[in-house]
Amino acid sequence: MMTVHEVSEKTGVSVRALHHYDQIGLLRPAAVTEAGYRLYDLASLERLQLILLFRELQFPLKDIAGILESPNFDRNRALEQQIELLKLRREHLDNLILLAQGILLRGVNNMNFEPFDTTKIDEYAAEAKASWGDTAAYREYEKKRDGRGRDEETALGEGLMDLLAGFAALKDGPADAPQARALVEQLQGYITEHFYTCTPEILRSLGSLYGGGGRFTENIDRRGGEGTAAFAAKAIEAYTGNRE
Repeated sequence: MMTVHEVSEKTGVSVRALHHYDQIGLLRPAAVTEAGYRLYDLASLERLQLILLFRELQFPLKDIAGILESPNFDRNRALEQQIELLKLRREHLDNLILLAQGILLRGVNNMNFEPFDTTKIDEYAAEAKASWGDTAAYREYEKKRDGRGRDEETALGEGLMDLLAGFAALKDGPADAPQARALVEQLQGYITEHFYTCTPEILRSLGSLYGGGGRFTENIDRRGGEGTAAFAAKAIEAYTGNRE
């Protein structure tokens, strides 16, 4: 675990910014000591990396949390977009360097302003941004979130984790057992009521997210014990498969 000052030193993100991210629910610490000190784990740093990637795509902070929690979020896709954006920016900088070197060697005898054109970068960033922000589920989540305070958001997140941790008591049985199906149905209803309409397709995507490793799997297993996330994913797959 790392303190907020250690995270700041490691990442270059200011302590003030990290406190702000916590306050708006964008990056919560993994734990808080009795003395009130924030502590961050590797999953926290992974989320911070993704936050910074979306900042490069010029997303407002208030939108990034909704994107990262969206069932449509695909980490690899986000990284591919970021790589492409960085390549475009590198090309832009290379062109500016060549222009400056030419001016240094030959003087200003060629009025070429093409290297200053950022149209390709701006268009790609806009397309990438639209691909994440313009979904019905995201818009619904954003609308519901805007009417809630921080404490309510925290409580709803805890409620979701409690439901997922409930799969721990069932993981030694079959994934399509009646109790498992009932819990999946309860989970789907909870997400629909408090976040966004959880269609079978979205529910299936969430199952893949829960059992796919990374922050979601770690958080669920931390609450329910090892193997809880994997079983939840299997139960969701069995439930949604029966409804196709």
